[in-house]
Formats: sequence, structure tokens, C-alpha cells
Amino acid sequence: MSNEEKESSVLTQVIKDGYKNIFEEQWSVMTAGFLLAIVSIFAFMIARPWGVVGGLRNWADWLFYAVGLYDKSPTSAIISTGSVITFGLLWGAFASALMAKQFKIQMAPRLEIIKGVFGGILIGIGSALAGGCNLGGFYQAAASLSLSGILMLVGLLMGANIGIRYLYWEMENLTTGSINTSTSGFDWKPYQPYIGVFAFVAAFIATYYYSLNAYTTIGLLLLCGVAVGVIFQRSRLCFVAAFRDPFMTGETDKTKAIIISLIISMLGYTALKWGGIRGEMVYVTSTFWFGSLIGGFIFGFGMLLAGGCGSGCAFRAGEGQIKLIVSLLFFALSNSLFKAFMKSSPEFTEFVGGKFFLPDYLPWSISAFLIIAVLLVWFLFVTWNEETEKFVVEM
Repeated sequence: MSNEEKESSVLTQVIKDGYKNIFEEQWSVMTAGFLLAIVSIFAFMIARPWGVVGGLRNWADWLFYAVGLYDKSPTSAIISTGSVITFGLLWGAFASALMAKQFKIQMAPRLEIIKGVFGGILIGIGSALAGGCNLGGFYQAAASLSLSGILMLVGLLMGANIGIRYLYWEMENLTTGSINTSTSGFDWKPYQPYIGVFAFVAAFIATYYYSLNAYTTIGLLLLCGVAVGVIFQRSRLCFVAAFRDPFMTGETDKTKAIIISLIISMLGYTALKWGGIRGEMVYVTSTFWFGSLIGGFIFGFGMLLAGGCGSGCAFRAGEGQIKLIVSLLFFALSNSLFKAFMKSSPEFTEFVGGKFFLPDYLPWSISAFLIIAVLLVWFLFVTWNEETEKFVVEM
């Protein structure tokens, strides 16, 4: 074999190994948590952190406007930052699933579809009350030094605990049903990676066209959404599991990954705000205390029914899971309608709560330390519970 042939063979093997490590091997959740924090800080620096519910609401608002239910047209979905990020997340998960040969339209039993409907409605209402889903209302709010984020954490934990008890009751008393899993016809799995490559190329082309039309930031946010979709799809990191598993199985890997990710994001956000690069009140939700606590509780229970939170529903919908597509649809519709109700009722909106930005009451360093302290207590609690199973709910 000539030197050129050897070099070509080595290069081919390097490419194959790289492809295997990225799209065939599952990423560790801790790596995913770190990457999510980096993407979140970058997105926050250029415009806003990544999220899901804002984009879904924009799409639902357009639907209700089209049928005449809403009088005012929403921001164009093409340039709405929330819409672009959410679309990017779906696109990234879809492309990643194709590259891994894991995209498949997956039907669910009837009971699961019904749970997807009601779960989607609940997480829509809960996120409207809390000023965001588990991302905007908890992750991004806590990272922005908003005490509302910590209150939503409490609500999420309580709602998830009740949700586990319901799921146990369901397993003992209800029949889920079955679905036909037989497959026939053309096997397109070998061709999925080629379509996946095209999907990724299309995302970069879209970013290029955004830049040509003076929307460079929107294009970068699209890529941030794509990156988040890939990270979730390849790692299976799930916020629902982070809140559910410590009480159901005692497992803590996803919980710890979310905690570490949030601490990193919080340090990045604090530096950007403290340095004046971003506004101090950005992502400080007006939901303290009722909206965050009660909205978190409703969302926590609903995400157990739906089988996914905002990001979980989105990335699994991108993989072709019908139940999560249904959940995402009703999530969007209920959030839009409940937000419209809140806007039409100033008294209720005022009751939901106001802003509680910790640096308004404490020095920046103490505020950051307080958020870290709460998260470390959560980290220590789940670690202790993993060993003792003291708070694992028995079936």
C-alpha cells in the first residue's frame, strides 16, 4: 500500500470514528449539561437565552389570529426570536435523529395519547402562570438571579412527586393498551444520514440568508436552537427525568447534570448583567410568588402526564414520537389561550405576582452565592437520597 493510500485509509477511519462518537454513541448527560450552559450563555449574550414556550405560543397565536380569534397579528414567526429558537431545536433534533438512524414515526397507545393531550394542556397553563416552562420559568429565571426561578423549582418538585403517585396508580388500575409495531415496506434507515446532512446544511444556508437580510442575530439564534436539539437528542438529557427519577428510582445523573448546567449558566448570566452587557431585569419573570409556585406545581404534574417538558416534548417530537407531538400541540394552544386570558385580566395578572430580582436587595455576589447554595442543597439531597432511598416513592 502506498503512502497516499495509507493516508487516505487513516483519514477515512478518523471520519468513521468521529461519526460514531457523535451520532452513534450516546453522549454523557454531564457533557450535555455543560454544552447547554455554553450555548445558553452565548445566546443570552447576543440576544436571549434559548427556550421553547415563547416559540410555541407564537405559532399558536398565529393560528388563532388566522381563524379570527385574536385581533392583533403576532410577530412574524420568521423573525420572532422565540419562534426561531424553538424551530431550531426541533430541526436539530430531527437532523440528529436522522444522522443516528433513529428517526421513526412512533405511535402510542390510546391512553398515552389522552395523557399527551391533558399533559400538554397542563404544562401550557403552568408555563403561562410561571412566565415560562421549566426553562424560562425555572432554569433561565434562576440563572438570571430571579427568586421566582427557585419558587418554580419547589413547585416542580411537588408536582412531579404527585405525578409519580398518579403514574403508579395508573399502572395498577388502568390498561394502557397496545399498538401494532409491525413494520413493512421500504427500509429507509440506510438513507437517513444523507437526509440528515442535508438538514444540517439547510440550517446553515438559512443562517446565511438571515445575515444577507440584516438578521444575523436571528440566524445565530437558529443555530443555537439546532445545537440544543442535537445536544438533547444525542444525550437523552431530560428535565422530566431530573425531577422524576430521584423520587421514582433514586437515580440522579440527569438531576446533577441540570444543576451543574444551571450553576454555569448563572455565573455567565451574572457576569453579563453585572458588566452591563445585558439588562439587569432580562428574564426576571413577573411571577413571584403565586405564578411561579402554583404554575410550577401544575407544570410538574403535567410533564409527568405528557412524558416531556418543553424541551423534552420538542426533541422527541423531532424524533417522530406521536404522543409528544400531540403534547407539544396542546402545550402551544393552551399556553396561548391562557396568556390571552391573563392579558385580558389585569387583576389576575397582578395577583400572579411581580418581579423579585435578588440584587435589588442583596449584593451581586451574595445573590449569586444564594442561588448556588440552593442548588447545592438540591445536589446534596438527591445524592443522599440515592444512597438511602428515603424519599423514593414506593409503588
